[in-house]
Amino acid sequence: MSFARVRALVVVGLLAVFALVFAVVALVKDSQGDAGAAKGCPAGWPLADVTLRESKDVKINVYNATDKAGLAINVADDFRNRKFQVKKAGNDPQKRSVDEVAALRYGPKGVGSAHLLRAYFLNQAVYEYDAKREDDVVDVVIGESFQQLATTTEVNQSLGDLGSPQAPENTCPAPVDK
Repeated sequence: MSFARVRALVVVGLLAVFALVFAVVALVKDSQGDAGAAKGCPAGWPLADVTLRESKDVKINVYNATDKAGLAINVADDFRNRKFQVKKAGNDPQKRSVDEVAALRYGPKGVGSAHLLRAYFLNQAVYEYDAKREDDVVDVVIGESFQQLATTTEVNQSLGDLGSPQAPENTCPAPVDK
């Protein structure tokens, strides 16, 4: 083996050792180890459940905010076929018009669920977050621009585009159960 080759191997070896030491120091001194946890949350701020749930673990109400009769029942059946837990279906009890594809109404316990549901509307649903809401049910309010739910492939692509669920403003991410 030539001297130049031995010197190159030594340099590469030293770089690898420095990289390893740097990584260990960075992990040990990581000040964001509890990032996303409720530690340091201002008093009175709600804890938002930012866990991305599977459809079988998501509870929803499906409401129709259009003049299309039976739309909520049809969409609720589509969600049932996709393993969602549909609690109620019918006309929007708030009787508000929704021009968008859909509106997702939820509280701190429904943040991760609403994030998943938004993917079923290809990121076209609007969020209507209510910090005072105490249940984990998401109201899916079908709007005038609704055509159909996304396919499984489209949902997966949309979830990739959306990234991870984020805690709404003036909330803190709830600690993750391990």
